Amino acid sequence: MLKTRALTAAVLLAVFVSALFFLPKAGWIAFCGVLLGVAVWEWGGLAGLAAPARIGYMAFLIGLFVSPLYLEASSARELYAPAWVYLAAGVFWVLLVPLWMWRRQHVGGRVLLLAAGALVLVSACAALVDLRGVRPSLLLAVLGTVWISDSAAYFVGRRFGRRKLAPSISPGKTWEGVAGALVAVGLYALAWAGLGAPGWILPVLLGLAVVGMIGDLFESLIKRQAGVKDSGTLLPGHGGILDRIDAPVAMLPLAVLAFMR
Repeated sequence: MLKTRALTAAVLLAVFVSALFFLPKAGWIAFCGVLLGVAVWEWGGLAGLAAPARIGYMAFLIGLFVSPLYLEASSARELYAPAWVYLAAGVFWVLLVPLWMWRRQHVGGRVLLLAAGALVLVSACAALVDLRGVRPSLLLAVLGTVWISDSAAYFVGRRFGRRKLAPSISPGKTWEGVAGALVAVGLYALAWAGLGAPGWILPVLLGLAVVGMIGDLFESLIKRQAGVKDSGTLLPGHGGILDRIDAPVAMLPLAVLAFMR
């Protein structure tokens, strides 16, 4: 299983990096649209939609992603998505989701879940376009925050984990893993600072890491509510696309607000 996971991850990284650095802007938008389509298909499945309804949901959100609203914003403000889209996503992840998980630990209502999917998935893919528009290396470095956080949380949690973070949502996650992730991201931020990044980079990257963890937990909550282990079966050893992008989906809109002020 570990070998399969590693091979799948290597292929995914190679495809993503190649698209990131070599596709023209229109090609990158199309690439993000395909990613959005797969993620929306899986989200619709977690919401309990039948195949025809999932196709309609997917078509609607892809259409929204390339709608005149976004294209006009891109032309007028040099952003692919209007700023309010990122602000709304930020409020959702920083305020609403933690309150949701703390008070109810249940996402009530299919319509509410589908509306949340529309906001978070479209804004995350728009953020991929905007951050890449600054320079591809910035997007890669921002995503590195999540990759480092996830890896450190996994290995530290397995070795030292004792106290469960959210046992009713994701029993495998521990507070020790969270601490290991934050230490690793802190070191990553110091490396950024050593390369000339401004002093606020440390709290920003730590904040993005925390939001990524919230996104991970929220997807686990949705999967537990749907009664499934993985969001899909597309990726051998990993599950579905959502299983791999749950943390980036949460932190990317906030990264736009942080780095494109």
